[in-house]
Amino acid sequence: MRSLERRLQLGLALTLVILMGLIWFIGNQAVRSMTESFVAARLEHDAKGLLAAMVIEPEGFRLRWRRINQVYSQPFSGHYYIIRFDDGHLVRSRSLWDQQLEIPQLKPGETSRQLVIGPSNQQLLLLLNGYQKSGRGFTLGVADDLTPIYQERNYFMRWFALLALGAVFSLLLVQSVVVRRSLKRLDKVRDDIHRLEQGKAVALSEDVPSEVLPLVQEFNRLLRLLAQRLERSRNALGNLAHALKGPLNLLTQSVDSHVALPSDAGWQQAAVQTERIRQLMERELKRARLAGKELSSRRFNPTEEMPDLIMVLQQAHHDKAVSIQYQIDGPVEPFGDREDMLELLGNLLDNACKWASSKVLCRIRDGEQIAILVEDDGTGLKDDDIHYLTQRGTRLDESVAGHGLGLAIVSDIVKLYGGTISFRRSPELGGLKLEIRLPRSGG
Repeated sequence: MRSLERRLQLGLALTLVILMGLIWFIGNQAVRSMTESFVAARLEHDAKGLLAAMVIEPEGFRLRWRRINQVYSQPFSGHYYIIRFDDGHLVRSRSLWDQQLEIPQLKPGETSRQLVIGPSNQQLLLLLNGYQKSGRGFTLGVADDLTPIYQERNYFMRWFALLALGAVFSLLLVQSVVVRRSLKRLDKVRDDIHRLEQGKAVALSEDVPSEVLPLVQEFNRLLRLLAQRLERSRNALGNLAHALKGPLNLLTQSVDSHVALPSDAGWQQAAVQTERIRQLMERELKRARLAGKELSSRRFNPTEEMPDLIMVLQQAHHDKAVSIQYQIDGPVEPFGDREDMLELLGNLLDNACKWASSKVLCRIRDGEQIAILVEDDGTGLKDDDIHYLTQRGTRLDESVAGHGLGLAIVSDIVKLYGGTISFRRSPELGGLKLEIRLPRSGG
């Protein structure tokens, strides 16, 4: 069970059920003990009355009936007494009729209280006391039917159980509202994360419940650490490229001065490799310019990012009269990581500009998948050459400036996002048409 709300509600529900069950059980036992103690007190009073009504003479034993409650004379009235003398002689109340109650013989001063089954399956509370009177020892047992009391008690406990169930359901409803309203405050954290994802915030608000405040603070600390590391990495990359640019220019000039001799193949090869190093440096500097200082958690918004990307590419290819156009079909929600998408589109458009004659077109549309289409009006490729495009370092035309890594990097990014990439000839422009599809969940 992953829902915190459900776990809280289930835990509180079980607690309430157990608590109400304990209250019901303890209440039942308390009512039972209280009623039995009340009946026992009344039986004790009747036993003393019977003891006072007993007359033990040398010639025999008799009871003064006027001192005895007449309920003991009514058959199966639920009120009974029995006297057992030490010599085994038994005296029973007329209410027992022809029934018998077995009682133990107690010594004088001993007492006992028992629950027994009497006539007509009556539930009797039997109070036993050991006495000695006029030199004769006997046990006096007085019993009272608890069946009516038990019926009333059970009726009360049933209503108590119904009220307890109603109270449980009411408390569960109240606690559900309380838990839901309490957890509602966490929606602010979710909204902050969404705003952070869209680049509208740089940290989560710490105006949250104290229970989740340490988590939010730790998350913000990691965000700051990530931003610092990212900035240091980009600065180090830019600084390294700028630091190498000067010595590389001197090296290039030195190499160019020796390439004039056609027979010197070694210097010519050095010139080629030096040019490739320069292209790699320019590419990394361009990536640093595109990335800027944004957090890596920001989503790519094509409406906001495409104009700046097109401007950078037009500056990079200012020596070539290429028209770079883009089209966004309908509203497109931000998708993917900003850095990844800038690198993907930057490499695609940069490659298209190199091969295009005069026009490059980029389309982006939203749906079940994000579709990115890039096409140019260049010479295009043969069908046999298309599958070589994404192989790292492969170039089909060495006359065009480049180092062969662009489409391989695009392929890696598409694979990372679980998307697909396809190549074919553009029916409109006549050059190469590249289509990328990225699943929404992959962003």
